Amino acid sequence: MTCTTTAAPGALTLAAWRDYDEDACALPGMSLGDIDLAGPPEEDAARLWDLGVRRARIAGEIDLTAVDDPASAAHAVRRLCLIRDLTARAVLVQWELRLPAEPADGWRELSHLQPPRTLTGPADTADALAQWRNEHYLCKCLWREGPGFVQIRDRRWGNLRRFTADEPAYRTAITQLSYGAPLSAVPEAIAADFLEERLVSRTGPLLWWLPYRVNRWIQEAMAI
Repeated sequence: MTCTTTAAPGALTLAAWRDYDEDACALPGMSLGDIDLAGPPEEDAARLWDLGVRRARIAGEIDLTAVDDPASAAHAVRRLCLIRDLTARAVLVQWELRLPAEPADGWRELSHLQPPRTLTGPADTADALAQWRNEHYLCKCLWREGPGFVQIRDRRWGNLRRFTADEPAYRTAITQLSYGAPLSAVPEAIAADFLEERLVSRTGPLLWWLPYRVNRWIQEAMAI
């Protein structure tokens, strides 16, 4: 199987701490300083966790209104995938987000990620950000793999939406889209299914997979 992904567009630097609590992070020895990341987001997220990172801050705004060219899109997707993978490990991520004005509920597509520090773009951003923060919890939109099938469980819109696919082509498509790929990288029918259910996000010329594969359960796995 050949996996089509976008190469990491240069290094990314984030500030990191050993604790979730902001006051605790101010104590001696809690800061891990600035950490340079140059690998795939999946490997970077695992490395940060192993280093003891429990709170991180990504500098600069992720601007999804300026992603028409491949380089800008790849840079935005890389940072969003890192936030997704850190969220899956229950790392508190501080970040800033700018969205297009339409659709007004576009933030819900990303509402399974750690809420950003600032949100700009849509109307009533203060209310949208407050709702995002109040309604966020771990495992809000995840996928898992069983013997011969893939299941996605999505609560971003309040009710549980569950999707199960046993066709191998869907699992292959998830792998191909995990860290960003052009629409042409996956079969048209599968891409259409994912887009209709808002399981992938279109960022400029790239599609990327939204659900995370959870690393830390909030309760017994059988209850999720």
